[in-house]
Amino acid sequence: METTTGCCDDMRSPVTSRRALLLGGASFAAWAYLPKFARAADGRDPRLVVVILRGALDGLATVAPIGDPDYAGLHGSIALSSSGPNAAVGLDNFFSLHPAMPEFARMYREKKAAVIHAVATSYRDRSHFDGQDVLESGFAGPGRVQSGWLNRALEGLPKGERVTSGLAVGPTTPLVLRGAAPTVGWAPVALPQAAEDTAMRLVELYQHRDPALASALKQGLALDKAAQGDDMKPKPGTNGVAAMRLVARGAAKLMAADDGPRIGALAFDGWDTHANEGGPVGRLAQLLGGLDGALAEFETGLEPRWRDTVIVVATEFGRTARINGTQGTDHGTGTIALVAGGAVKGGRVIADWPGLKPANLYQARDLAPTTDLRAVMKGVLKDQFGLAEKVLAESVFPDSAAVKPMQGLVG
Repeated sequence: METTTGCCDDMRSPVTSRRALLLGGASFAAWAYLPKFARAADGRDPRLVVVILRGALDGLATVAPIGDPDYAGLHGSIALSSSGPNAAVGLDNFFSLHPAMPEFARMYREKKAAVIHAVATSYRDRSHFDGQDVLESGFAGPGRVQSGWLNRALEGLPKGERVTSGLAVGPTTPLVLRGAAPTVGWAPVALPQAAEDTAMRLVELYQHRDPALASALKQGLALDKAAQGDDMKPKPGTNGVAAMRLVARGAAKLMAADDGPRIGALAFDGWDTHANEGGPVGRLAQLLGGLDGALAEFETGLEPRWRDTVIVVATEFGRTARINGTQGTDHGTGTIALVAGGAVKGGRVIADWPGLKPANLYQARDLAPTTDLRAVMKGVLKDQFGLAEKVLAESVFPDSAAVKPMQGLVG
């Protein structure tokens, strides 16, 4: 069994300490102000939301391969099943969805959501921060680069009338949208009061050191308040799970506007389920319920833009196929990606299933990845925004020509 000491030390790095200080353990969002353009072929005005689950999602518990004869033995007491007390929601004759995600299940039935299983980035070690660096930078390995793949995708979009109003900068941003592109703006949504107070102290700190940054921070805080109505203010005692819905609600409100952002990125922390992960109820179930609620908030808040929207949910790596002695799972490799939205060709689980027999596990412990996550992202960017394969292979995801865009995710 993998020990958790290294994990906990990793998660207490200065980067995380700063993030926890600024965000008070809640979620945060970023959004990009893009050229205003519609797809010439069909008149669509597409939106894209990337949701990053930090901590490594157990894909085998979220979309369970109950048709695999080795699954139940590996996941033990937390394994889902087709019936009984651990019953899951059937997606097809092989895969079933965790019961904490009824909204995603409905979208799947409506063919507006899909699952990509046995997926991973090119990263094969088990450090949260290196894994997140690869996931968000779009490079093949960790390198602490200062720009993200989504930001580089923005730079490759067609030119058009710029959205010049409402540019906002908040106190922290996901790497995936980080970079120097002048069309990019980002801000926190639904910050708890403690995080807002910290952000205001940052404004004061930078007022003399960097007036431009201080001004941008003020704009970000102002946009944060504009994104929230009274019904979007965190209530006393609100936890990170409830904050997922609040963040999604505020972001959807902004992205639905005619002059609002077309691309957004959200990051939700807390998915490191080493202990007491739980089956149909428990810690993971609570987290998945928050994610499910966030997807529903986007669907409601983005109308009528929902028909042109794609949401991609991804994580830095998966978790072990076998549960550990504390009824949790340790750092693994293969996992899932989820896509949802009115523009998604859904109602299917896309998987080149490797099987869960001992000989088929990666390093005898993990679900073996058979799909590169970059193929998913490339397919969405190509179909949703018309980015050329050359741009995707050389600029957005450098040195990835061998990874072809997944076909047919968006229609």
